[in-house]
Amino acid sequence: MTDTAVETTEQSTAPTRIPHWIAGRRREGHGRTAPVFNPAIGVAVSEVGLASADEVSEAIATAKAAFPAWRDLSIAKRQSIMFRFRELIVQRRDELATIVTREHGKVHSDALGEIARGIEVAELATAFPLLTKGEYSENASTGVDVYSLRQPLGVVGIISPFNFPAMIPLWFAPVALAAGNCVVIKPSEKDPSAAVFIAELFQEAGLPDGVLTVVHGDKEAVDTLLTHPDVQAISFVGSTPIAEYVYETGSKHGKRVQALGGAKNHMLVLPDADLDITADAAVNAGFGSAGERCMAISVVVAVDSIADELTAKIKEKMAAIRTGDGTRDNDMGPLITGAHRDKVAGYIQTAADDGADLVVDGRDPEVDGDPNGFWLKPTLIDNVPTDSAAYKEEIFGPVLSVVRVASYEEGLELINSNPYGNGTAIFTNDGGAARRFQNEVQVGMVGINVPIPVPVGYHSFGGWKRSIFGQGKAYGKHAFEFYTREKVVTSRWLDPSHGGLNLGFPEN
Repeated sequence: MTDTAVETTEQSTAPTRIPHWIAGRRREGHGRTAPVFNPAIGVAVSEVGLASADEVSEAIATAKAAFPAWRDLSIAKRQSIMFRFRELIVQRRDELATIVTREHGKVHSDALGEIARGIEVAELATAFPLLTKGEYSENASTGVDVYSLRQPLGVVGIISPFNFPAMIPLWFAPVALAAGNCVVIKPSEKDPSAAVFIAELFQEAGLPDGVLTVVHGDKEAVDTLLTHPDVQAISFVGSTPIAEYVYETGSKHGKRVQALGGAKNHMLVLPDADLDITADAAVNAGFGSAGERCMAISVVVAVDSIADELTAKIKEKMAAIRTGDGTRDNDMGPLITGAHRDKVAGYIQTAADDGADLVVDGRDPEVDGDPNGFWLKPTLIDNVPTDSAAYKEEIFGPVLSVVRVASYEEGLELINSNPYGNGTAIFTNDGGAARRFQNEVQVGMVGINVPIPVPVGYHSFGGWKRSIFGQGKAYGKHAFEFYTREKVVTSRWLDPSHGGLNLGFPEN
């Protein structure tokens, strides 16, 4: 096993170059580079090469060359590699979490939680023989059998976002690999090292060279994956505008595309809800990972009669959140970049300008960490107008908005009229209301007294409306269907005595 993907300290004088992973080994990039920051100190601690179209094409060619042997490797051997990888990542998850905290900024415990959700899918991938087998019908016509096969696509691309640099590659790559594909990962250039670490673990598990490739880059690398004729499918997670671009461009060039986009997740709170539990849930779901997750609750939809009390409880519980360096004993870390921090802070000002009440203003730099870090403390905004950009747009930061409604019906209408449809939740002790909500709400993932309803690995992850574009959801059985294609065989072993011409349809 080679060393972890980044070897540097904040005191290093020269940033370490983060390599690509091509043909089973590290490879230095050429040409353009981008800085990789430690968000907790606001300093570039590494740099990453931004691959040119030619470099990405070379990586794709390597994957294509590795495909025939990997496709034809026995199920037993492929499965043993997946089991070994699962064991390795469990053993070394603390190292991976350290990499995530250094480059993303989330606290170490949150990074471990991200990896745990990725391990769920790695465990699912070990069961791929059950999920990729075909079907068989004997004697469909006299002496004729019909059966189906599920076969891999070839080279598939994964374009991963910054907010879950370990989990998202683990949601896609193990399934695609287990199904017999070769994979090219293009991680976010903001925190790229986790993907290289995962590739190294797969090599240690016995994955042949070239089957898993990591190539770093920006739009040039993305566009090459989307247009290259040897890439058969694309899996993407990111903002809705980019998801739509990925879907349209990839589809135009004949690829299967699953593009998971943004969200504006609402939590409807009815008058009979336990407000202490609900306030805890709102705080945890709104400010975990500094709100930089597509399943974060960003809007609490409170029925008027309990809105004041609920807002007061949320404010009280927010006071206990420790914001600071993720390597220390804190609850919430910094945002990914200074530019993103400033953008999120701009939404807070927009809400205030539009007449909302700033109950807790997080634009306060007093934190447990370096003053140069990209800090923004948890923010609570009440009475947010629904025509404000602070309500309508995805903020992707530690900002929780409260919108008041008169009834369940008004709250449901608010949620259903939103262009996003990723996740939602209802908090109530009324089973009838909960059942009605799960039936009527137009959202892909629903929580009943569960604020972040991310499905377990053997179900599938994905939203509705402008939160998803293309074919198929992440992980679960849908993922195996996405990464394979069905071939149906009609077979008859001829008896020489049954010859002769017959131009009609079979009658037997």
